Amino acid sequence: MNMALRNIIKAPDELLRKKSRPVEKIEQKIITLLDDMAETMYANDGVGLAAVQVGILRRVVVIDIGDEEIGLIELINPVIKKSSGSQINEEGCLSVEGRRGNVKRPAKLVVEAYNREGQLIKYTAQGFLAVAMSHEIDHLDGVLFTDKLEEK
Repeated sequence: MNMALRNIIKAPDELLRKKSRPVEKIEQKIITLLDDMAETMYANDGVGLAAVQVGILRRVVVIDIGDEEIGLIELINPVIKKSSGSQINEEGCLSVEGRRGNVKRPAKLVVEAYNREGQLIKYTAQGFLAVAMSHEIDHLDGVLFTDKLEEK
């Protein structure tokens, strides 16, 4: 498995504001992208990374919140099916250096996405995982956490 570190695009790069396109077919270049994104996320001590952050406008996300029971989550074409409650947590972002702030997000999410095998999977996420999923899925629509700061 040949993984490569990719450059993380930093705000205010306009690419971060673009809407990512759905993945039509899960082929080798998407698998390679998933592998490279995970490697890049770990190398930068991140808990999530969206493809747009490495310059690819595709609806692909990797997340690892450091919970061994959950492990690495790969989401292709993720859709939030349901959200409930709210929570406020301090967030940062690998594409927004030196900024942290409080963001209000759903307390619970139901997310459907495809895995690298092309199977539809459903996640029910709460707490920090719900924050990470919401944050990364926002990236796919060109939204940064700084747009949602509780105190500007």
